[in-house]
Amino acid sequence: MISNRLTDLSMRAMNAVHRSLQMLSRGRLGWKIGPMPVVELHTIGRTSGQRRSTMLTAPIHEANRVVLIASKGGDDRHPFWYLNLVDQPDVELTENGITRPMRARTASEAEKAALWPAIVRAYSGYAGYQRRTARNIPVVICEPRTP
Repeated sequence: MISNRLTDLSMRAMNAVHRSLQMLSRGRLGWKIGPMPVVELHTIGRTSGQRRSTMLTAPIHEANRVVLIASKGGDDRHPFWYLNLVDQPDVELTENGITRPMRARTASEAEKAALWPAIVRAYSGYAGYQRRTARNIPVVICEPRTP
């Protein structure tokens, strides 16, 4: 479907622009969007087996927990990065040049309900994305992996 391809292309383009900003500024810019920190999520492609990276905002960012929203701008499909981490939950997060091994999981409905007000306070657009789609937008909790 053409609209799906355009959505996927625009998501890739936004990531490329964001990476370019970070590269051109030598890492000084692009680690915050509004009040939210930006993280680079590294997953393993569920079909390719290759390492994939995506720039994402983290509306909740704590020392031992980073929360990501699999909104895809309110699209009716899950983002590819989300499908990858469901298949392989051992991920890495890079922030300000520091990469940490993390374990990702989809928040339960109760966890999502508890986190959602803080998520929407960080960026009200998430509420609009949820209204735009019949898909229950997953909230992803990333916590440090223990050796």
